[in-house]
Amino acid sequence: MDILKIVLTILLAIDCVAMIAVVLMQQGKGRGLGALAGGMTADTYWGKNKGRSKEGNLKKITRILAVVFFALAIVLNIIH
Repeated sequence: MDILKIVLTILLAIDCVAMIAVVLMQQGKGRGLGALAGGMTADTYWGKNKGRSKEGNLKKITRILAVVFFALAIVLNIIH
């Protein structure tokens, strides 16, 4: 069981570092005072197909890494 704890802890640390890197690569959502006036994203090609862009891929990767993080944390808690 000790080897399993070590392996899972290492995987959790790698997942944490990866999630930090992916979150830092994402653009901020703040639009300043333009958001108060109702300025939403325009219906452009990139606005409609956001899931296929770099930002969409980063969001998907962030979600996957978050699920892996919580799963590893729960398993480590159960083993401990």
